[in-house]
Amino acid sequence: MGFFRPRAPVDELERIWIEEMLRWCAAQFGPRTLRTPVILPTDDYFPGAYSGTESQVRAVVERVAGYMGVGRDRFVVEFDSATDAIPPDLPAFLHAPSHGEAGHYRLEHGRAVVSLELSRMRSPVTLVATVAHELAHERLLGERRIDAERRDGEQLTDLATVYLGLGVFNANAAFQFSQNHRGWGWQRLGYLSQPMYGYALACWTVMRGDSKPTWAHHLDTNPRVYMKQSLKYLRANPDALPEWHAAAFGS
Repeated sequence: MGFFRPRAPVDELERIWIEEMLRWCAAQFGPRTLRTPVILPTDDYFPGAYSGTESQVRAVVERVAGYMGVGRDRFVVEFDSATDAIPPDLPAFLHAPSHGEAGHYRLEHGRAVVSLELSRMRSPVTLVATVAHELAHERLLGERRIDAERRDGEQLTDLATVYLGLGVFNANAAFQFSQNHRGWGWQRLGYLSQPMYGYALACWTVMRGDSKPTWAHHLDTNPRVYMKQSLKYLRANPDALPEWHAAAFGS
């Protein structure tokens, strides 16, 4: 009855890449990282009100840096006032940036510079996801774990946010609907699709030895569904991540 076997929500090449790169992350960052808390959009991790002011953004950056193991002396934060020009007669639902980059990372005089577009930091989820991505660059590029010319470098940077505990934010920010006075719109943020985030989060939670993650309810509907589908697939396929499979599923 193979026809009814659970299927991964990603294609074969994506599945293999995610599994291989998470193994690579485990080798790079060590198993201890798997035992750190899952960072969630709650007051426990991000207390206080948020309205997008510069001081609030800086406070969030410092928190994310601490969660990701990046010392505050390793980078500086700057704010970019540039905004995307949107024709006034263009319906909001047609405004959909391909990757929605709201931050940039560069090395300057041996120190990392994280540049954030303050006007696009109104959503705390977007802010945390953007900062997590840019600081993942510091963990990968700044620590010389990968080459700057690596072809899948941006995708690996997004995946590293999952391994380092911020995957809930980046999965939720990967595709967002919004509403303003001009109607409904949507935005993509990052380089992985929601199905890829769902599979990556499922693999990551298996690596943590937890096949029933209680924190999954913090995911938006789509990534949560993809993650559940992925966990069913991983349970039915012990050859996927066999080094962690038994610990998670008791087989």
